[in-house]
Amino acid sequence: MAQENTEMATKFSTLNVNAAEFVPSFGFSSAAAASVSLNINSEPAVPVTTSDVVMDSEPASGSGTPATTPNSEGSGSASTNPVIVQEVETAADSPMETSPFKIAAAPVENINTADNIEANNENDPVDSWDVEDEPIITPEDEGVDDIEDGEGETTPKVSKKKPPKVEESRSKKEHVNVVFIGHVDAGKSTIGGQIMSLTGMVDKRTLEKYEREAREKSRESWYLSWALDTNQEERDKGKTVEVGRAFFETERKHFTILDAPGHKSFVPNMIGGAAQADLAVLVISARKGEFETGFDRGGQTREHAMLAKTAGVKHLVVLVNKMDDPTVNWDEARYNECKDKILPYLKKLGFNPTKDLTFMPCSGLSGAGLRDPIPESICPWYRGPAFIPFIDELPSLNRKLDGPFIMPIVDKYKDMGTVVMGKVESGCARKGQNLLVMPNRTQVAVDQLWSDDDEVTSVGPGENVKIKLKGIEEEDVSPGFVLCDASNPIKTGKIFDAQVVILEHKSIICAGYSAVMHIHCAAEEVTVKALICLVDKKTGEKSKSRPRFVKQDQVAIMRIECSGMICLEQFKLFPQMGRFTLRDENKTIAIGKVLKVIE
Repeated sequence: MAQENTEMATKFSTLNVNAAEFVPSFGFSSAAAASVSLNINSEPAVPVTTSDVVMDSEPASGSGTPATTPNSEGSGSASTNPVIVQEVETAADSPMETSPFKIAAAPVENINTADNIEANNENDPVDSWDVEDEPIITPEDEGVDDIEDGEGETTPKVSKKKPPKVEESRSKKEHVNVVFIGHVDAGKSTIGGQIMSLTGMVDKRTLEKYEREAREKSRESWYLSWALDTNQEERDKGKTVEVGRAFFETERKHFTILDAPGHKSFVPNMIGGAAQADLAVLVISARKGEFETGFDRGGQTREHAMLAKTAGVKHLVVLVNKMDDPTVNWDEARYNECKDKILPYLKKLGFNPTKDLTFMPCSGLSGAGLRDPIPESICPWYRGPAFIPFIDELPSLNRKLDGPFIMPIVDKYKDMGTVVMGKVESGCARKGQNLLVMPNRTQVAVDQLWSDDDEVTSVGPGENVKIKLKGIEEEDVSPGFVLCDASNPIKTGKIFDAQVVILEHKSIICAGYSAVMHIHCAAEEVTVKALICLVDKKTGEKSKSRPRFVKQDQVAIMRIECSGMICLEQFKLFPQMGRFTLRDENKTIAIGKVLKVIE
C-alpha cells in the first residue's frame, strides 16, 4: 500500500504541476477537468491520492497554519506549488465549500465521502472525535466554535455529513420500560425471573444452578428471583436492595424489566427505578395475611402505587400473585376481595379503571398466567389474556423523537472510561456526538453506546442505555445529573415555584420546613421558602391571602429552595423533568409539579 501511495502521489503531483504550467490561473480548463475525471475513473486505487489532494487543498486538517501546507510527497517542482496553494485557499474560503476544487465536482465529492476514513487515518487530528464526525468540514473553524459556544453552529453540519458514512445500527423494536413494584415479599423478583426464563433470557443451566444453591440454603422457592437479585446480600436475605435490570423481547417490543425493592428502607432506590418506567406492574400477594399487611397504612403497596403515579407511569397492571398458594388455591372470591380493596385507592390516585388499569391473577413460582393463558382446569373464572401478550398489545407510547437529547443519569461506573446509565427521555444521540453534563456544564463526547447490553451507534427516546463518555471523570458525575444536547441544554435552578399536594403529614407545614425532594433521578434536600397561596381542590381557584401553613390533603403553591443546583424543567413543557415527590422520616408526604424556575 505504501508503495502505491508514493506512486500515486508522484502521478498526481506531476498532474498538479502540469496543470499549473499550462493553466497559470489554476482555473482548470475543461480539458484539464476531463483529464482529472478520466484519471479518477480509470485509476482503481485512487482513494489515497484524493486524500493527498484534500490535504493540499485543506490546510486545516491537522495544523492551524494555512501558509505551510503539507505538500504531497515527492511533488515535482516546489516553485509551482505555492501558487496552487494560494489559489486553492481562496477557493476554500468561499462559503460554498463542499468540494476541494471547483472542478469535476461530482466525482471528487463522491470519492471524498466514501474515503474520508482512509484520508483521516494518515493525519489524525488532535481530537479523535473530529475524525468520527466531519472529516470534510474544516476542523479549525469548528474548534473555535466549540470553545465559544459548545457547538452552536456545528450541529446542523454534522447531521448533513453523517448519513452516507455510518450505517445506523439501532434497535428497531419499540422500547418499553416495565417497573415491578409492590410490598416486600409480594413476589416481584420471582415474577421477573420467571418471565426471563419463559422468554429464554436465562438459560436452563443457570436456573438449575440457582435452584441447587437455593436448595442448599433451604430457600428453594427463591431461585427464580436470583436471576434479578444478583448480589450476595440480596440473596441471603431474600430482599431486593438495588433496582435490578434485565430485558426480554417479544415479536414487536423490547421490554426492560426494572425490579424495584419493596422494603421501606429502600424506597429512594425504588423512586429512581420508577422514574425510568413507562409501565408499572403492581404485584400484590393473594396469600392470607400478606395482602393485608401490604395494603394497610404501614405497607408499601399504597406508597409504591402512589410513587409510580407521580413518576409519570402511563399504565398500571395489577398482578394478583401467589394464586396457587394453599390458602388461596385459585379462589375467585379471594381475587375479587384483593381487587375490591385496592381499586378505590388506585382510583383516588388518578388511575382510570377503564383505560389505564388492569387486574390479572397469576403465579410467579409456577409461571401460570404470565406467558400462556391460565388453563381452564385450574382457573375457570378468568379468561382474559396472559401478562406478556397483554403488555405486548398495549398501544405504543408517543415519544419525543425530534426534541433535544435529554437523559437523566441513574447510575455510573468506571470501565475504561466513564459509563453512565439511564433512560433517554427525548431526542437521539449518536456515537461521536458532543453533549453536556448538567448542572456542571461539563462538555463530553459520546464514545460508545449500548442499548440493553447491545452495542449500537445511536439511541432514541424510551431506550434504557449505557453511554461511555470522554472528557469527564467518574467521580464528577452523580446520579441525578442530566446528559443533554450541547446546543439546547436543560434548565438548572435552585429556587422554583411548585404546586404541591400534601398527602400525609401529621403536623402542619410552614415556611422553613425542610424535606428531601426526589425529582427524576435526583434526590436533593429542599426548604420551603414561602407559601404563596392555597388551591381549591374542586374548583382550582387560588386563595387571595397568603396561607400561614398547609396541612394534610391541601394543595398549595409554594416557593421551594434546594440546597444545590439541580436540573429541572416546567411541568407543562416537559412533564418527566417537572414532577417530584417530597419525603420526610421515611414517608412520602407530598407530590408536586414545577410551575416555574426562578433562579
